[in-house]
Amino acid sequence: MVERAEGIYFWDVTGKRFMDASSSAVNVNIGHGNRNVIDAVARQMDKVCFAYTIHFENEPAVQLAADLARRMPGMDRLYFVSGGSEAVEAALKLARQWAVATGQPERRKIIGRMPSYHGITIGALGVTGDHVLTDAFADIGRGMPLIPAPMIHRDSDTLTMEERGLAYADMLDAKIREEGAHSVLAFIMEPVGGAATAALVAPDSYYRRIREICDRHGILLIHDEVMSGAGRTGKFLAGEHWDCRPDIVILSKGLSSGYQPLGAIAAPERIVRPIIDMGGFLHGHTYAGNPVACAAGLAVLSETDRLGLMARATEMGDLLRLELELLSRRFPFVADIRGKGLLLGADIYADPSKKKPLAPEKFANARLLDIAFERGLIIYSRRVKGGAFGDNFMVCPPMIVTQEQIGEIVSILGDCLEQFAAEFSLPVER
Repeated sequence: MVERAEGIYFWDVTGKRFMDASSSAVNVNIGHGNRNVIDAVARQMDKVCFAYTIHFENEPAVQLAADLARRMPGMDRLYFVSGGSEAVEAALKLARQWAVATGQPERRKIIGRMPSYHGITIGALGVTGDHVLTDAFADIGRGMPLIPAPMIHRDSDTLTMEERGLAYADMLDAKIREEGAHSVLAFIMEPVGGAATAALVAPDSYYRRIREICDRHGILLIHDEVMSGAGRTGKFLAGEHWDCRPDIVILSKGLSSGYQPLGAIAAPERIVRPIIDMGGFLHGHTYAGNPVACAAGLAVLSETDRLGLMARATEMGDLLRLELELLSRRFPFVADIRGKGLLLGADIYADPSKKKPLAPEKFANARLLDIAFERGLIIYSRRVKGGAFGDNFMVCPPMIVTQEQIGEIVSILGDCLEQFAAEFSLPVER
């Protein structure tokens, strides 16, 4: 039972302290208990807590849209919802309505990746690559085509990184042709992977080729930046690391840093205008553009700037990555450290040289998380395909984390891995 939270820490009702080294669900970017955000939310609640968008505009929503448009040049139309799954649903519907409004009703397929995770609602599951989550709902949702995610760290070919990136991207081109280019509406991807792939980063060549393929076939590129956006990777959007320009961006999690439920989709005027001219976006939520949630988002962005958190994510992320790589030398079953900024992950193997996973029935990742929690450390993991792709974990502390706190996180994690190695009979370098 949680009692309170401040900075990167939680305390339960017994007084036990936990280090939030996962930013909870990789969403509390600016840390817990930020007084400036709390005060901004309280001030808005003193004015108006709720105003239905059919009846009124509200100042926080207008200001937040302007702020985000400034941070994402070209993405000058914003639509606010209450979370990541809602935002993905809205993005898929926006893409589909754009196709209808522009005389392309045959475009209905949205290609995703395997593995991937885009949310837990029916539409979002349709583009998610994880049979454990999707199979039970196959009869009430429409599954979409999938291509392999660029999990280059599992490959054993002789290709260069540039060649691998191009090869994985060209799988999209092949899938579009297989499905019939006239029927494909969009491709959805996370520029830096989240829950399904533990901070997967593709080779640089991948991003450029993906954009070229989408342009060639006239399909939309949707970036799911629910986990990677709002500065976590050191840039406001992770796609900026490769100058990869999407047609629709999806944001949530760090956008409000957990202070209020908030998500958003962003798109350029050229996509939104035909929909408006057709009569408007066929979508809506009671809490869309909620003034209190938008006030929280504005305050979080302000604090991100005031505290220089994007630069800090780069600096502290580089340090944390180095420390994790040092841990992997001590614990060779931890391998393939990856990510950007403070979105970092790694895989756990029975034999890393052969990319041999631990037996799925052992639920190794769950055991590691439990060991860490018992020691007062919160890290992140979610299995994909029932463990068929092995086990992974993520270390993604709030962007306010200090050098000393990273040292403590890594020290506790090292103790956790010692216990984990003993329980699973894995080697440790002394």
